[in-house]
Amino acid sequence: MRDIDRALADITSIRSHLAAGTLFRGFGPAVMAVTGGLAMLAAAAQSMWPAALAADPLTYLLCWVVTAAIAAALIGAEMMARSRRHHGGLADAMILNAVGQFLPAGIAGVAIAAVLIRFAPDALWLLPGLWQILVALGIFASLRSLPRAVALVGAWYFVAGVGVLIVAGAAQPLLPPGVGTLGAGAPGIATPGLLSWLMGLPFAIGQFLMAAVLHFASEDPDAED
Repeated sequence: MRDIDRALADITSIRSHLAAGTLFRGFGPAVMAVTGGLAMLAAAAQSMWPAALAADPLTYLLCWVVTAAIAAALIGAEMMARSRRHHGGLADAMILNAVGQFLPAGIAGVAIAAVLIRFAPDALWLLPGLWQILVALGIFASLRSLPRAVALVGAWYFVAGVGVLIVAGAAQPLLPPGVGTLGAGAPGIATPGLLSWLMGLPFAIGQFLMAAVLHFASEDPDAED
């Protein structure tokens, strides 16, 4: 039994090493483009109906959590289907490897959002930029198993995140005393709409860019080199 267990462990280790060194083909361009459209739709909806979708920090965040959950479900479903089709017996190892590379950044994003909502809701303006930077870090962590051009997407998210932090931070002094980042008040200053687009627009561009990269990589005969 000990020899069998050792052999099984060796097989698992070999499969993990193969998965780590193989180009992951579980992400498709169509679904990535759809998730970019979802980000645009969520930003537009919050801008049009701020009283219903961005009246307070919790409502604002909940809207984006739901949007992110739908996007993750779409990507996850396609990832499993494409992995089975392209990677065969290595599919499970490839999926675990891909998820494991991005998971730390995802957990950090959830933790930051929870801390801001619970202890510093007036600092929620930090969230769009921080989430975009974390997405960039997750993409950079996954580069060895994705097409090389995906680095451009990671660079976009990083630059966009820093830019969003600068723009959102510069807008804070415009708020009257006692008025939070979200909510009623501040005549002439559409802070809920601003934060919505600072979240939605960079993510939409990033996902559309990712879709383009995946599309061209799928047509490149050297993509798996």
